[in-house]
Formats: sequence, C-alpha cells, structure tokens
Amino acid sequence: MNTPLISLSGIRRAYRTGDEEIEALKGVTLDIAEGEMVAIIGSSGSGKSTLMNILGCLDQATSGEYRIAGRAASSLDGDELAALRREHFGFIFQRYHLLPELNAIGNVEIPAIYAGIAASSRRTRAAALLARLGMADRTGHRPGQLSGGQQQRVSIARALMNGANVILADEPTGALDSRSGDDVLEILEELNAEGHTVIIVTHDPKVASRAARIIEIADGEITADTLTREGGRAAGRETQGPHQKRSPFRFGAALGEAFQMALVSMWAHKLRSFLTMLGIIIGIASVVSVVAIGQGAQSKVLENISSLGTNTLEIFAGKTFGDVRAGKITTLVVNDAVALSQQPYAAAVTPTVSRAATVRYGSVESNALVNGVGAAYFTAKALELEQGSLFNEADVRTRSQDAVIDANTRDTLFAAGEDPIGKVILAGNVPVRVIGVVKTSQTGFGSSGNLSLYMPYTAVQTRALGKTTLRSVILRVDDGYDMRDAENAVTALLTQRHGTQDFYILNTDDIRETITSTAMTLALLITAIAVISLVVGGIGVMNIMLVSVSERVSEIGVRMAVGARRSDILLQFLIEAIIVCLIGGCLGIAAALGFGSLLTALSSGFTVLYSPGSIVAAVICSTLIGVTFGYLPARSASKLDPVAALSGE
Repeated sequence: MNTPLISLSGIRRAYRTGDEEIEALKGVTLDIAEGEMVAIIGSSGSGKSTLMNILGCLDQATSGEYRIAGRAASSLDGDELAALRREHFGFIFQRYHLLPELNAIGNVEIPAIYAGIAASSRRTRAAALLARLGMADRTGHRPGQLSGGQQQRVSIARALMNGANVILADEPTGALDSRSGDDVLEILEELNAEGHTVIIVTHDPKVASRAARIIEIADGEITADTLTREGGRAAGRETQGPHQKRSPFRFGAALGEAFQMALVSMWAHKLRSFLTMLGIIIGIASVVSVVAIGQGAQSKVLENISSLGTNTLEIFAGKTFGDVRAGKITTLVVNDAVALSQQPYAAAVTPTVSRAATVRYGSVESNALVNGVGAAYFTAKALELEQGSLFNEADVRTRSQDAVIDANTRDTLFAAGEDPIGKVILAGNVPVRVIGVVKTSQTGFGSSGNLSLYMPYTAVQTRALGKTTLRSVILRVDDGYDMRDAENAVTALLTQRHGTQDFYILNTDDIRETITSTAMTLALLITAIAVISLVVGGIGVMNIMLVSVSERVSEIGVRMAVGARRSDILLQFLIEAIIVCLIGGCLGIAAALGFGSLLTALSSGFTVLYSPGSIVAAVICSTLIGVTFGYLPARSASKLDPVAALSGE
C-alpha cells in the first residue's frame, strides 16, 4: 500500500478567547493521495480554512499527527516548514494577496527569490507561466491595473513558480464573476490532469462538484468523504520544479535580494519613507553643522588671538592686573627689555609706552592711541605692512618723529585713494611724518576699531610723556620653546633684576587656551544636544518602522506563505531601516553643507570648517542607528504567525 502524500490523524485545533477555549477542529482524520483533486466544503465557521492552514503548514495543530509524504510536520523547525511552503505547496487565496508595489511578473517571482533561483532563470519561468495562463500582455501591470480574474491568474502562476506538487486553493472563485470563476477552475483541472495534487476549500457546491473527491466538514468534524467519479485519483507526478536545481540561498544572495525588495518597498511608500528618515536628517545635520561651526569658531578665535601677538608674553608693572600702585612702580625699564632680548627663548623683544591723543590731518581729527614701541614690535605682534616701510633701530636711537599708522587711521584721516606716505599729521602737539601703514590689529579685547599710531618709544617718552619708565615689555617666544617654560624663565630673570616680583605677565597662550577651552565646552554642549536629537530621530525610526510592520502584516503573511523564512523577513525589514538611516544620513550631511555655505555667505569673516572625520562618523552613526533601532521592528515582523499575518489587513 502506497504511503499517502498527506495524512492527518486525530487533528485537533483549539483557540483560546479569554477564558473560553474554542475548538475549530475536533479530531480530524484524513488521507489524501498524490495526484488527487479534492474539495473541502463547509459553511462559514465549519473549520475548513483552519484545516487548509494546517495542511499548508501555515498553522500547527493543537494535538494529533500530521504527516507529509510520511514525515511528521511536528518534527520540522521553522526553516523546514518554510521550505515546505516554498517548494512543496502552492497557495491560491480568495483575496489574491498580491503585493501592490510589484507588477505581475514581480509577484510571480517571489517564491523563487526565497528559493535562491537566479534572477534571469526565475524571470523567464515567471513570464512563461503567465503566458500559459493567458497573461503574456499583462506582465508589467500592477495588481491595481488588473481585473479580479487576472489577479487570480497571477496568484496561480505564483503558486506554480517553484513547481509545487500540492496546490491549496482557498475559495479561489469567491471574489470572481461566474465566467472568471469557471476559467480558474478549468486551470485547476488542467493542473490536476498534469499530476498536481489540488485541494480546494469552498462553501459552493458547484465549485466542489468539479473535484473528483468531496470532503464535507461541519463544526470541526468531517461528516462525509465522497468519491464523485471513478479515476478521481489521478496518477501522481514526479515533482520537477526548478527548486531541485537551485543554488543554496547564501547570505550574500539573500542580502542582495533583501536590499532590492527593501528599495522597491520604500519607493512604493515614498512619503512614509521620507517621514521615517526625517528625524535622522535633522539629527545628522545638527551634529555635522555643530562640529563644523565649532571648528570654524575655534579657527576664528585662534586667528584673533594671533593678531594679539603669536606666542607672546607681555610684562606689566604691578603685582597683578589692575594693581592701583602700578603707576608708582618704576622698576620696569628699557634695560629689562635689553636683558630679555639676550635670552635664547626670545625671538623678538620690544619696550612699549602709550598715551591717548587727538590726531589731526587738515580739517579731520580723531582720538587715537599713540604707541611708543621698538623696531621689533611689528615682528613680536605679527603686524603686516600694507604700504610704505617700518622704522628701524636707528630711528629709535635718534628719537625719530616718523610714525606707522594702522589702516583704520588711514581710512579716517585721509580721503579715499589718497596716499598717506610722507604726509605730516599732528599727534597731540607733536608733528609726525607717516612712513608706513599696517593692517589693523586686534590689539586688545574689543579694540580693533580704535585708531593706532606707532612711533619709536624714545620719541614718545621724551616728546609726549617726559619719563623713561615703560608701560610694558613684549616678548615673542621662539617657536622651539614652551610658553610655560619661557614664562617661568622670564619671571626668574626679572625677579632677580628687581629684587622682588613687582610685575605680572600676560601670557597670550593662556588666553588662547582659555578661550579655546570655552569654545570647545560650548561646542560639546551643543553637540550633546545634537546627539540627543539624533537618538530621538533613531527612536522615531523605530516607532515608524513598528507602525510599518503593523501596516504590512498582510504582506508579511504572503511572504511567509510563499516560503520566506523568519530570517528573510528579519533581514528585509532590518535592511529597510538601515537604508532609511543611510539615506537620511547622506541627506543630513547635504543639509549641513548647504547650511554651512549659507552661513558663510551671510556672515563676514566667519568660515564653517567641515571635518571629514565628523562626516564619516555621521554616516557610521546613522548606520548604527539603523541597525540598533531597526532590529526591534524587524524582529517583531519576523516573529509574526503566518496565519495571523495573512488574516491581518
């Protein structure tokens, strides 16, 4: 005696609703031989659909034994059950269950994708199946462009794609007109004649009459099993579907197919995809922009500090800044500057004195700061010459009344285009000749707009101040020496010369470090806020992906019914989340670059500096967000029960 293809013994299926247990099947025992065409008929709620779900391995019995070709279904794991659905069974649904984003040939191909069949081979077979079913001219149409009968033909072609030897048809004519219904039944009869085992679930006696064997079910029990005509059990066919020739569904192939399916799904729901990635776009744009603005601000700060004098120490009389007795201290003298200039760490040293004065040229006058400095001052403060020349040591010794002015003074005293070189101006009551113009310097906090004149300190001492004490000594430290070590050496030398520390030192490196540290702290604060927004964006991705899972329950059920493993569903949804985050990351970077260009164009003197490292980190971060926050909804999708998913809308 031949082993039946399908054998059920004492199959019971119960569902729990609250405290009540409902039995959909009550000890069903049934054998179906290979090659039969069987109709299972019963009214709504009789248990016929539950029986079909168990036969197709979409559901599992509560108790009893179900064997397929002699193998117990209860001994199979999830992947083995998926393989049965993919290669042994073909499903035809009343509601067609076609994926709306795919055309006819794309829907037919789905089982072959999960079987690992090469794209060219499966496309050729799908086209041939559709042509056989009279759909050759509709292969590029989507389900919404097809009639009910045409959609059902696509569903039949999908069921045959992997050469399934058992066709399970659930109310295959229920949503069709009588003519389309007859066409579908004729196709099923032809498939049975070719050796396919066909099982039809219906409530319509006319549909059931087309089968050679009718099994009646009521209240979960088989009430009749009738062979309607002799020869009803057709000779079985040897399964020769393309699944026997497929290559293993390797991870690389699965990844590529999942990537393509994810792109198709995202493109079909463009608005949902954009809203999903919006949080990532904002988060990445914020992080990249904040880092770029922070680096630009640091660069600007260092540039401004450099205008105060690169690597400079400025020594003032008095014990501390603001010492009220500083004016009475006369120990800071020119010889201190001379002694400092002889030290190995000194690149340039200059004494300084200063006084405020009214400067005049013709009928134009303005307040200015007259700075008495040495010839090395311009090197120490890194001032750039725009016009003319600078005074030298000989001019300092002879108390020359030559002056170098800054660009602000030139623009204030002289008409536009007038050459100031050689012109004589009054600084208070002292006439001085302009010999050069330097770029305006940030000589102090908020003083870049002041007018400045630079004269030999000897001339200012004798002609304006009438005393030989100094306001300060400026020392530029050689680049090969540490600023802190140089400051300690200066302190030791001057303390030895003065007998006490009656001076204090302003270290521009301290200013740079303090301002840079402050800027970095603020940048860190803003970056933290941006990172928080990025995490919020990731949570948004997770939430919308979870909603997407609930919206796509039916799609997931269809994919499982045609043989998708849980790992396939997990991979597809996870890749969708990663793609969303990657595209969102790229758009976020583009938005940050656009924002930076706009900010640079609107602001004068400020440049946004982008770090390649921060951009790469942003891309990596968006990918990690996709993996981290996409895993939960992807796992949720993969854990759906096939029967529950198929019934969900």
